[in-house]
Amino acid sequence: MSPLAIGGLALFALLLLLALGVPVALAMGAVAAVGLYLVMGERFLLSTFESLPYALTSDYTFVVIPMFVLMGVIASHAGIIGDMYTAAYRFMSRVRGSLYMATVLAQGSFAAVSGSTVVASSVFTRMALPEMLRFGYNPGVSAGCIAAAGTLAGLIPPSIAMVLYAVLTTQPIGQLLIAGIVPGILTAVVYMVGIRLFLIVRPHWAPQALEKFSWRDRFSSLKRVWAIMLLMFIVLGGIYGGVFPPSAAGAVGAAGALLIALSMRRISRRQIWSSLIDAARTTAIIFLIVLGGLLLSRFLIISGFIGELRSLVIAADLSIVGFLIITVVLFILLGMFIDSVSLLVITVPFLYPISQSLGIHPIWFGVIVVKLIEIAAITPPVGLNLYAVLASTDGRVNARELFAGVTPFIVLDIIVLALLIAFPAMVLWLPQTM
Repeated sequence: MSPLAIGGLALFALLLLLALGVPVALAMGAVAAVGLYLVMGERFLLSTFESLPYALTSDYTFVVIPMFVLMGVIASHAGIIGDMYTAAYRFMSRVRGSLYMATVLAQGSFAAVSGSTVVASSVFTRMALPEMLRFGYNPGVSAGCIAAAGTLAGLIPPSIAMVLYAVLTTQPIGQLLIAGIVPGILTAVVYMVGIRLFLIVRPHWAPQALEKFSWRDRFSSLKRVWAIMLLMFIVLGGIYGGVFPPSAAGAVGAAGALLIALSMRRISRRQIWSSLIDAARTTAIIFLIVLGGLLLSRFLIISGFIGELRSLVIAADLSIVGFLIITVVLFILLGMFIDSVSLLVITVPFLYPISQSLGIHPIWFGVIVVKLIEIAAITPPVGLNLYAVLASTDGRVNARELFAGVTPFIVLDIIVLALLIAFPAMVLWLPQTM
């Protein structure tokens, strides 16, 4: 059997297991185990399963993931996010759809201390959705706005998706994190402009602005957002200025979040313990998925599938535009059925070598890939952010309403993606100044 046939059969088996409801980490590990056994034999299989998990979990680079997760959880428990949302709402209160825009602004700020799109979506669903429904906002669009704005955590550092891409491709984590700042801000701006335009055509999605605040009330709300601004300055400024390496940025941020929460007297011993448990659970899930993906990618490399696929692309004389079109279609289709982290781990090992053979800048390609997996996170029927929102709505919004409500934001995301592809300088300018 040819390497292409072996790889194609393995990917088909993976999709079949996922369709049967097998957890993605176990599905990738099972396909890898069977494939390695058939191609290389029992001894190689056992040595791989013995050495690779240890090599993964003992890699110091990965320490940034649990620390970034912990920083976001502590910030959430300390109520720092609520302060940011209040300030954003007061400044946007005179505009129709102000709660939509406040949610985008607040989630963009939260992204700078979180790194997890799922955490951001869950937190803001509990905090923002009741207020939107109370003022008569469209339930589906409200939930869709929260799910879409949650994807900003995938671009704005500290981004766990960027860290995973860096580890999978051995690219510099610091440059990748900084490269996500401009695309993240661009996404937030396009969301805000898009919301304003949508409300001109669909005014029933949001009522007229009823609650108005004076400039004094607006500026007084800024007194409480110093905590999140300080965290952003510490983490992003430290990475950009080279004060500490990206691997240490998570620990500095988590320690900073804890000290700020304690100084504000907003976190108890029980909440600290709960934050540690939540961070450990999330990290364990991420590590299992990454481990399964690395095992699968090792099998695809050893079987010759990756090399054969790269040779096939080179022989076909595929242009960069053609390759990017195929990549976009692949991510959108797979994103309907596979969660974001798994999609990243499954696709990058064979897409990245092809991109390098075509001369594509690895940092720019990383941002495009992360943007694509964030679009996949809000693409029905298996967008991970959608189910994080649904799980937090307490039945106030159903799946049909959410799927319809998130569609306008998917259109806006595609516009952002087109801009990033057309103008690579928007991605590469900031990291080149480091």
